[in-house]
Amino acid sequence: MEQSTDMIQGTLDLLILKTLSLEPMHGFGIARRIEQISRGVFKVNPGSLLTAFQRLERAGWLDSEWRQTEHSRRAKFYTLTRSGRKQLEAETTDWTRRVAAVARLLKAEG
Repeated sequence: MEQSTDMIQGTLDLLILKTLSLEPMHGFGIARRIEQISRGVFKVNPGSLLTAFQRLERAGWLDSEWRQTEHSRRAKFYTLTRSGRKQLEAETTDWTRRVAAVARLLKAEG
């Protein structure tokens, strides 16, 4: 049986913010890092990624600039803003609370 690699609703923003808290990156690098760190559990759809970048930039959580990649290609690099770091902290706290609640529900016995 093939396991689903669909992104859980609302987690893509959190994963992008966390990835960019490590270092500025371009879109392909962010997608690759999320797939690597999740050990292939999450595969990021390029269309979803682009939409998320636009949403996060509008919110003021990301800055971007065009630069050369390590392979001399031109790509848009994203950087986490100070506001983005605060958002990451808030979303991490909320995510941790929700995961704990789901764990309690899964352990519940009738």
